[in-house]
Amino acid sequence: MSLELWNQRFADAGDAFVFGEQPSHFLEAEAHRLPAGARVLSVADGEGRNSVWLARRGHRVHAVEFSPVALAKAARFAEREGVAVAFERVDVLEWTWPEAVYDAVVAIFVQFAAPTERPRLFDGLRAAVRPGGLLMLHGYTPKQVDYGTGGPPDPTHMYTEAMLASAFGAMEILSLRAYEQEIREGEGHHGRSALIDLVARQPD
Repeated sequence: MSLELWNQRFADAGDAFVFGEQPSHFLEAEAHRLPAGARVLSVADGEGRNSVWLARRGHRVHAVEFSPVALAKAARFAEREGVAVAFERVDVLEWTWPEAVYDAVVAIFVQFAAPTERPRLFDGLRAAVRPGGLLMLHGYTPKQVDYGTGGPPDPTHMYTEAMLASAFGAMEILSLRAYEQEIREGEGHHGRSALIDLVARQPD
């Protein structure tokens, strides 16, 4: 989806949030792994639901997002919630990723990357995690296309367990599972969904 279409999608929602104001259920379930006051990168953060939630819990959050419309909504959301998030407009497919900086990198539904772009994205996610830090990745499997309840309509943008195990095999994989679940995350992710989660630790 182009920048123009993403901006339009976020703008058309008005004051509502396309993916809701609550964090991803995956992030809520896995956040116990984060150290207190962790330095966290939230990738393709959208309207701020995940970054603001992390900041409310005392983490130091750097949130990157492509859409200026989404960033403006996220900044208003953070202000309303009384938290500080370092928001930055970034195209992660062109970005020079920081190296070994973050206690955790959180990448939730970052499936805008085509197969040819995905290696660069995955390399960046991995490189940004400091030694001993965590990568927390959540997305869809190819079966999601059959459900049509969120994500791109192209199965080649989706993840499999084998794909993620191969891409992040140099890290210590703490959790990797594919499953199906009903989710209610705004109108953008709503209904039965084919999901996949990865939590991996960077070697010391």
